[in-house]
Amino acid sequence: MEIGEEMNKKTWTARHVGVPALWMLGALLCLSGCNRETDQKTEAKAVRVSVVGASTIAPLISELAKAYEREHPGIRIEVQAGGSARGIMDVRSGTAVLGMVSRELKPEEQDLQHALIAKDGIGMIVNKSNPITGLTKEQVVGIYTGRITNWKDVGGDDSPITVVSKAEGRSTLEIFSGFFGIPYKDIRAHVIIGDNQQGIQTVAGSPAAVGYVSIGSAEYEADQGAAIRLIPLGDQIPSTAAVASGEYAISRDLNLVYKAPLTEPVQDFLAFARSNEAAAFVTRMYFIPVTK
Repeated sequence: MEIGEEMNKKTWTARHVGVPALWMLGALLCLSGCNRETDQKTEAKAVRVSVVGASTIAPLISELAKAYEREHPGIRIEVQAGGSARGIMDVRSGTAVLGMVSRELKPEEQDLQHALIAKDGIGMIVNKSNPITGLTKEQVVGIYTGRITNWKDVGGDDSPITVVSKAEGRSTLEIFSGFFGIPYKDIRAHVIIGDNQQGIQTVAGSPAAVGYVSIGSAEYEADQGAAIRLIPLGDQIPSTAAVASGEYAISRDLNLVYKAPLTEPVQDFLAFARSNEAAAFVTRMYFIPVTK
């Protein structure tokens, strides 16, 4: 074959064989762009439901939201923690559609309606390396009011106690304070934390720390390897099972609060959050499902 003929053949191949490939590439790029545009339009048209409040409930609602959105692509449920007090405030102001409140509603909050979605308890946690076998109610009061400052005074090692407590506006603090009869102003804490995760991380990272958190959150994180353990309070064993049976004293309701009337999509999500399907998520997060 002559050189000219060979070059002409290569040119023909590049021009003709390459055309389908270029066409396919262009089609794919167009399709990708069209899909992105469609997704953006779908996202823009989505009904958005804002849920704000208790950090105890937020991980559960986030998981329920993902499951619900898979079956309802036109709904976007946006979950943000910040404490039960914020959940109440934001629903009242209209900033949020649903508020997460990890306690019973107070008499002055009866302007709001609520849906009970689960139950939980509050337990004392220490670092996994702490040798103490438990605390009495009186010892907890002594530790949190500054009268007991060393672990050796409650059967532990000779080490100063690091007291971890919750910030104002957190229902866990309110329930703890009410049960032990310690006004917030009398709590002598070295570390103030917001959500359960912060409390668990703080105690897991400090052999001398003690804190109080959601029992469900503590059991879940301990099962995931967090270096903490729940300790008995007198003769009461803090566990999800004990809360479920009614044997544990410091239990609480986990609620979603709202102002009526609700739109149909929000009503449907609330129904889903109380369904048998949702109960599987509740159990997986170490909370106690409620029967309707």
